[in-house]
Amino acid sequence: MTRFRTERGLDRLVNFSDATVAIAITILLLPLVDVAAEIEQASLGALLWANIGTIVAFAATFAVIARLWTVHHRIFEAAVDYDTATIWINFLWLASIVLMPFTSNLLAHSDLADPSVNALYVGTMLLSSAALLWLGIHLRRHPSLTAAAAMNNLRIRETAATVAAFACALVLSVVFPLGGVFWLLLLIPASLVTSRSRRRSSSSHAG
Repeated sequence: MTRFRTERGLDRLVNFSDATVAIAITILLLPLVDVAAEIEQASLGALLWANIGTIVAFAATFAVIARLWTVHHRIFEAAVDYDTATIWINFLWLASIVLMPFTSNLLAHSDLADPSVNALYVGTMLLSSAALLWLGIHLRRHPSLTAAAAMNNLRIRETAATVAAFACALVLSVVFPLGGVFWLLLLIPASLVTSRSRRRSSSSHAG
């Protein structure tokens, strides 16, 4: 018997995902909310400097979650239907997202040169990006789940480049742990290269 699925079911899947990401970002902020109470014992500058690790971890993790959500949003903009595999790949992605506030807090309160913490922190982001790549490939292999006009939204190569950047950051953060969270800056050149490649591809098709 064919399982009956509706547009409302797809909307619920997307809405549930968005709500989960919103909760994860809110939890990510909670350590800084707790820090605010210390303003009674220190000046703002001293307070911020004393908690610089928490601030950097929050900023970096927020930026990464925002980037990952943008990719997730773009993928589901192309989706017109879903199947069981779509649901479970999406849950894998959500599991990595909800884990990030924990790994961010670990990073903020650990020795910056601890390679195991760096590995867990960046590794969680790598898992999240890999899940998005898997999701995009799955939708591409099942054209009935995707609007033909929106197939370019999947951007498999761009997501693969992001996965590669996270993998490099993971290796470097373990081998050279003093770089810590700053190895995530490798995402910037990866984005620039893929964006330039996409523009060239669009220009060639237009020509």
